[in-house]
Amino acid sequence: MERQIKNFDELATSENRKTALAIAEAGLLAINTENVIFNSVKFKNNILSVAGEEFDLAKFKAIKVVGFGKSSVGAALALTKVMGDKITEGAVIGLSKVDCGNIETFAGSHPRPTAVNLQAGKRIYGIAENSSEEDLIIAVISGGGSALLCSSEDECEQGAKLYDSFLKSGKTINEINTIRKHLSLLKGGGLAKVSYPATIIGLIFSDIPGDNFENVASGPTYKDGTTMADAQKIITSNSLGHFDLVETPKEDKYFEKIHNFVLVSNKTAVEAMAKKGKELGLKTKVVSTELYDQVGVALRKILSAKENNTVVLAAGEPSVEVIGKSGKGGRNMHMGLTAIVEGAIDRGSVFIPLASDGIDNSDAAGVVIDEDTLQKIEKLNLDAKNYLERFDSYELFKQTGDMIMTGPTGANVSDLMILLTRK
Repeated sequence: MERQIKNFDELATSENRKTALAIAEAGLLAINTENVIFNSVKFKNNILSVAGEEFDLAKFKAIKVVGFGKSSVGAALALTKVMGDKITEGAVIGLSKVDCGNIETFAGSHPRPTAVNLQAGKRIYGIAENSSEEDLIIAVISGGGSALLCSSEDECEQGAKLYDSFLKSGKTINEINTIRKHLSLLKGGGLAKVSYPATIIGLIFSDIPGDNFENVASGPTYKDGTTMADAQKIITSNSLGHFDLVETPKEDKYFEKIHNFVLVSNKTAVEAMAKKGKELGLKTKVVSTELYDQVGVALRKILSAKENNTVVLAAGEPSVEVIGKSGKGGRNMHMGLTAIVEGAIDRGSVFIPLASDGIDNSDAAGVVIDEDTLQKIEKLNLDAKNYLERFDSYELFKQTGDMIMTGPTGANVSDLMILLTRK
């Protein structure tokens, strides 16, 4: 089986490291997009089965696929393998282009939208708008979709402005997505309205910590419980500037023929990692699957569960408030460096903070750190505290050689954290 972590062997320099990396691999394998589709979606004798619920495709004239997010292209490719030419047409936007038969694919930009995102958004809008009661739309909705999906040039511009404003604020993804819903004609239930009266099957690949599935890609197939006033309150309280807001659809009729299926979330990864840990003879503790706390607070929660012969697991999106000019690296590497500076890494412990999409604001997914890392920092005469204060974790870990490289995984279920202690 192909390694999920490309540099596994180079990083597995001790038995504890090898064990911790194997646990991380189990989590990444469990959320592999193609595996998820093959396990959840079946097609036989014109019956489409999704997570056990059946749809008779003889009732529909056209079967269309739309998608947005980091898992969308991989899911579209898997759907073509399951359903073949039964798919009439489609358009999905992810981070790469792949031949998906009747489904057009777009390689968009993330996290700031560009012209390709707009082109794909218009194509998706057109497919939805030109659908009738006799059509079935399969919507692949995954993490990263909020930035990748743009319904208009105005939304693209405002989305980029919003991202830049929020980047340094340390606020949560739920807050930014509340605003995003009110900038768009497709988010916040907009896709459901534009597609009405077609039937929609929503395949949700959740990147949102906890069960807030209506926030995945800003909820295009979910009835939105927030209002323009809620969005404006967040904008005002954070001094984000002026945005032209729209109200999301509230009428029940638009959601009567929507069938949403959550196929994967960070719980999927955490459960697989816990199972692997037990197979390897370790006790397992799950701290939380919805860590939204500031990085230091989240780290202390993980450390509080530390115990010998135990793997502590957590998942979420801890926040980092960037002050001043920053260097390179994402919140996972920042958390790893925080653990080093705060003296949290001792003999017998291995800590892995990891971005499940393989992109921790860089080409690295995260880091694996242990006592060897501390020795390399000392030997190289690196000032870890200084790198931390400059938000430049990538450059430090580049020198110690502790970065985890997966490449873009095509999956995205928030960040994963593993603390192994075996003395």
